[in-house]
Amino acid sequence: MGVRIDMRGNLLLLSGAEAARADTGRLIEQLLTLLKGGHSLTRWEIAHAAEMISRGDTRDLREFMLDTILVTARKRPIVPRSPNQKRYIDAIRQHDIVFGVGPAGTGKTYLAVAMAVAALQAGEVRRIILTRPAVEAGEKLGFLPGDLAEKVNPYLRPLYDALHDMMDPGKCQRFLQQGTIEVAPMAFMRGRTLGKAFIILDEAQNTTSQQMKMFLTRLGVESKVVITGDITQIDLPEGRRSGLTEVRRVLQGINEIPFVEFSRNDVVRHPLVRRIIAAYESAESSRA
Repeated sequence: MGVRIDMRGNLLLLSGAEAARADTGRLIEQLLTLLKGGHSLTRWEIAHAAEMISRGDTRDLREFMLDTILVTARKRPIVPRSPNQKRYIDAIRQHDIVFGVGPAGTGKTYLAVAMAVAALQAGEVRRIILTRPAVEAGEKLGFLPGDLAEKVNPYLRPLYDALHDMMDPGKCQRFLQQGTIEVAPMAFMRGRTLGKAFIILDEAQNTTSQQMKMFLTRLGVESKVVITGDITQIDLPEGRRSGLTEVRRVLQGINEIPFVEFSRNDVVRHPLVRRIIAAYESAESSRA
C-alpha cells in the first residue's frame, strides 16, 4: 500500500501519501475490531484484506468477517472472507437453489459445506448429500483399481476433507454410517426425490446437460441445493457440452435461482494461487 508503519510505545506512526495513510488507518482499525471480537487472523487474511483496500474497495471488513456461519469442532469460526463470499452465503440463506461459479480457492465448496453442516445442526434439514461427477481428468471408474467404494472415494475426497475439518471426527463418522450425511457420485442421484435435505453438487462443470437436468429435478420439499463449479476446468471428453455452461443460459430468466460469480480476487488460499490464476488467464487471453 506504499505506507511505512513505525511503532512508538502504544502508538502506530504512518508515513506515506495521505490517501494511502487513510486507507491503512482504516484497515488497522477494522482488523483491531475483529481481533477484539475474538476473530483470529492469519497473515494471509491480513494480506488479502490489505489487497482489497489497495484495489479501492471501500467495504468494511467487519460487514462480512463477523458473519459466523459455523464454529468448528476445534472452536474455529468459519466466516466469509470477501464481499463476494458474503454475497454467496446470503444467497444460500435466501434461495433454495444457488450456483457458485469461479476459480479454485475461492471457497465455493467449503462455504457450501459449512452452510450445510450449520443447517443440519440447527434442525433445518434432516440430512446432507454431497455429490460430484465421478469422471474427471480423463479417467473413468472402470479403469481404476478396487471395488466401487475404492473407485469412487478419490473423487469425493475433497468433500470428506471439508466435513472432517468442520465436525468432530467421531460424530462425522456416525452421521456417515447412519446416512445422515451421504457422500456419493452423481450417478446415485437418478430416480430419487431429495426432501428436507441440503444437497451440494461440486465440480458441476463436469456434468453433462442431461446430468444437470436430472440433478436439478431431484429437489424435494424443504430442501436446498448449491451447485459449484469452475468453467475453466472442464474435463469432459471433447465434443461434450458442460451442463454448467448450458444451465446458465437455460435458467437466466429465473430470478429465484442466483448465480454468484467469483474471480481471482476472491481466492483465499495461499496468495500465490491468485497470481497463478492471473498468469493462466493472461496466457489464455493472449492465445485467443
